[in-house]
Amino acid sequence: AAATEAEVRLLLQEARESIEAARSYRRELQQRLRGLHQAREQIKDSATLTRDVLEQHFSDLKGTLKKLLDERLTSLLQEVDVIEQESIKPLDECQKLIEHGVSTADDLLREGESAVDGDVGQQNEKLCNFTKKALHIQLDSLPEVPSLVDVPCLSAQLDDCLLTILKNQIFRHGTVASRPPVQLEEFVEKPGGILVRWCKVDDDFVPQDYRLQYRKSSASPFEDVYVGSETEFMVLHIDPHVDYQFRVCARGDGRQEWSPWSVPQSGRTTLVPHEWTTGLEGYSLSSRRNIALRNDSQSCGVLYSKAPTYFCGQTLTFRQVLFGIETVGQPDRRDSLGVCVEQRNGDDSLQRDKAVCISTNGAVFVNGKEMTNQLPAVTSGSTVTFDMEVVQLGPCSNEGGNFKLRVTISSNNREVVFDWVLDQCCGSLYFGCSFSYPGWKVLVF
Repeated sequence: AAATEAEVRLLLQEARESIEAARSYRRELQQRLRGLHQAREQIKDSATLTRDVLEQHFSDLKGTLKKLLDERLTSLLQEVDVIEQESIKPLDECQKLIEHGVSTADDLLREGESAVDGDVGQQNEKLCNFTKKALHIQLDSLPEVPSLVDVPCLSAQLDDCLLTILKNQIFRHGTVASRPPVQLEEFVEKPGGILVRWCKVDDDFVPQDYRLQYRKSSASPFEDVYVGSETEFMVLHIDPHVDYQFRVCARGDGRQEWSPWSVPQSGRTTLVPHEWTTGLEGYSLSSRRNIALRNDSQSCGVLYSKAPTYFCGQTLTFRQVLFGIETVGQPDRRDSLGVCVEQRNGDDSLQRDKAVCISTNGAVFVNGKEMTNQLPAVTSGSTVTFDMEVVQLGPCSNEGGNFKLRVTISSNNREVVFDWVLDQCCGSLYFGCSFSYPGWKVLVF
């Protein structure tokens, strides 16, 4: 009996496991059915859209060709009218001259016949008058009439090879692709933005430019956000926790037309945008508070971020913070930009403890101490990148701290890497900047 109960319990356990496996198997199959349904709908929808595009394009093309042919026909007919009028005009003038001569000759004939057949008493006078009149008219002078070979003979020269050229061009015009040559590859969350990456999937396609579009909802139209040769782009001004649709296409080398669009994909960011703190007298901010301009105020201090939005996530990797320097003012040795553990009023520079920064002359400071390694000076158009990751947690008595970050600072294609040891665990950091003179304009994203 005991053996039987054990066998029953074992069978029940195996049955429950089989049931759970069957449920999991069913879920997987249902998910694959949904995938097949989506694939089928994508094929049908894209085929319908392609038909509509082809029909509209060729309808427009036929209308345009008819309009061009009608315009050319009108132009040629106008040329015929002009040549006809210009060629007939001298003939009309010659005809009037001849008709006038015929009329004059008729009058002279009637007068001569009357003089010859008139009375003997008046004959002598009439004959004298007729003779004088005949000599005055110059009966031996005749107007010249052009021969047929000397006058225009209009004709139309129509080259039948145009039909052959058009036929060959039309037969090669347009293609139908089963898949686009480029596809979206990755969406990387950034504070207030999304880094979009794409790749070429057609080995025979040689791209010259890419074109990225996005939209906030399916009801709104797509709009261009990037056109260029790069295969990634940072899309800014993205609202957190909102899905955006993206698509990309490409233009082949030496071509004018764009390729078909990639399959639209959704991307979102859960990271709030970086913002500078408002209210510091020495700085003016943009409407989105992501651009800080050092104004001409005499006040000098450190401008911090509104919140510690530069943070380390569960992957133990700090998000990058990029400082795009747009304009440059007069430099000062205290000028700097970087990240810090806390805001601290009264400081005139980030070159202090619990902060890492780079000065405008390229010097790197860690907790207020200058490193031997130096980066290029910050000039107009420079970009400075901070990247951090946690490399150690827990006690570290030899180095005086228990929290170590691996810091990479890049500027103008050069970088320095070092460990930043802190005596406290920091889940997030502030960023900041300090400039002594007006003219500096810093974009943070």
